[in-house]
Amino acid sequence: MNDDGPNMLDFVKAMSDASRLRIIGALTQAPLTAAQVAEAIQLPLRKTVSHLAFLSFVGIVLTRPAGKKQDQRYELDTRFLEKLARQQLEGGRLSYVPAQDAEEKARRVLAAHLNPDGSISQIPLQAGKLRIILNYIIHAFDAGKIYTEKEINTILARFNEDTSGLRRDLVDAGMLERERDGSRYWRPAEPASQESQGGTQNE
Repeated sequence: MNDDGPNMLDFVKAMSDASRLRIIGALTQAPLTAAQVAEAIQLPLRKTVSHLAFLSFVGIVLTRPAGKKQDQRYELDTRFLEKLARQQLEGGRLSYVPAQDAEEKARRVLAAHLNPDGSISQIPLQAGKLRIILNYIIHAFDAGKIYTEKEINTILARFNEDTSGLRRDLVDAGMLERERDGSRYWRPAEPASQESQGGTQNE
C-alpha cells in the first residue's frame, strides 16, 4: 500500500471476506498474536497468518515487532480507520488512478467509465470496452474461492448497482464460473484475461 491510500480492489477484497471481518472483530478487543487470533476465531493458523498479512498490506492492521516472530502482535491501525471515518463525515472521496503499467487503451476506458472512488459510472455496451471493465472488476475476487450468489452481488454492488448484469457478463466472459443451479460461483485459477488494469487511490 502506498501513502495515498489502499488500492480499491484490495480494500473490497479485505472487507468482503467473512474470516477477515472476524479477525478485525477480534482485534477490536486487544492486540493479539497470530496464534491468539486463530484461537479466537477458530481458524487454522496458516490461514489466519495469510489473512493478517493481507490486512497489513491493505493498511487495516499494524504489527508490533517482537523478538520471536510468533510473539509478534497485531492491532488495528486506528489512524487509518479514523481517516476513513473522517472522509465519510467530510464527504471526502478517494480518487481512482489507473495503474501505470496498464495499456493505454485500458487506461482511457477506465478513466472514462469510473467514478473518482473507483466505482463504475456507466457500463459500456461495446464488447472491447466491457471486457476491460470486467478485467478490472474480476480482481476483487480470489481465484478458486467459492462464493454464493449473494456474496457475488455484495461485492459487485460496490462497483455498480446492476449486479445481475455484471454477474452475467463475468460468467459469459469466462471470468467467473458457476454451478448450473447458481448455488456456487468461483473465479477460475487462470481467468480468461489477466491484463494489468488495477489502480491506486489518491485523495
